[in-house]
Amino acid sequence: MSTNGVSIPPDRVRAAQDVARVLKPGRRVALTTHVNADGDGLGSEVGLWYLLRARGLHPAIANPTPPPERFGFLLPEGADASDHAVKEIERADVIMVLDISDLGRLGDLAHAVRARGGGGVPVACIDHHVSPGSLPAGPRLVAPEATATAELVFDFASVLGWELSPESARALYVGILTDTGGFRFSNTTARALRVAGALLERGVDPESIYERVYASAPEARVRLMAEVLQTLVVEPAVGLAWVTVPPDALQRYGATPDDLDGIVEFPRTIAGVRLALLFRQVASGRIKVSLRSMGEVNAADLAHRFGVGGGGHAKAAGVSFEGSLADVQGKVLAAAREYLGGGRRGGA
Repeated sequence: MSTNGVSIPPDRVRAAQDVARVLKPGRRVALTTHVNADGDGLGSEVGLWYLLRARGLHPAIANPTPPPERFGFLLPEGADASDHAVKEIERADVIMVLDISDLGRLGDLAHAVRARGGGGVPVACIDHHVSPGSLPAGPRLVAPEATATAELVFDFASVLGWELSPESARALYVGILTDTGGFRFSNTTARALRVAGALLERGVDPESIYERVYASAPEARVRLMAEVLQTLVVEPAVGLAWVTVPPDALQRYGATPDDLDGIVEFPRTIAGVRLALLFRQVASGRIKVSLRSMGEVNAADLAHRFGVGGGGHAKAAGVSFEGSLADVQGKVLAAAREYLGGGRRGGA
């Protein structure tokens, strides 16, 4: 199938049609994504929010954590119900989970989604991550080869012949832009650029989006970045580099986890580095590790070796652990050194 100048694989066509069957006019739809939503998670939600509203459904964005401030310009008035997300999920006729396939990434909402799904409410999923998934039953539009979940929302709308408004197109463009690192990362496919072009044709202004997403940082974010980069350690012999977020840094700068976005890319840019890591303690006390790789090194392969809670993409993945920062760093760094030195760099 080809529409908007972009061909859509047959499996995505069938999956989009399956998802559409649970989206009947008049139904309440709770849209949710992972803790600390990124540009792709929130952009996909907002893009879909506009699409569903235009077809007589009643969507609400119900996330486990508040939307990041820098993406707030995407949110239409009244769309975000994250301050009472559990209530929205409990009264929804359909739950749509975007940009993840695992309950564990939904934080405090996991129990409500599991309970509603077990009670017969369909839990649809649109995602592009490498994960076996652990959501309750429901239709799935999942394609790990897609650049971003926003690309799949574009495909969903295209298959159904749903017209993208300029506001919806802008949100989906932000999703693709951020998940490709401004069209710099290895997941920037020719197809992703064609989708981005189709979105630009709907009135998206790339310069204004760049300014809102990448050129409106508060001073505190830049100072936080400077402190984290002071922790940089490089082991050129194996091509490994890592940075660590001091436990109290976010509080001292009045920053949020979103302010850490992109910092792990800096150690990845060092010549000879094949794997870059960022360590930080999250609110639950767990230690989260972000992994970014270069060349043939597969970040998701390494993350999956740690079991539940690990996964992502070949070049960008994450995993979280119980334990102290020192213990987790010791465990992960030892595994990373062995992985890089053992020639295990291929596919997941």
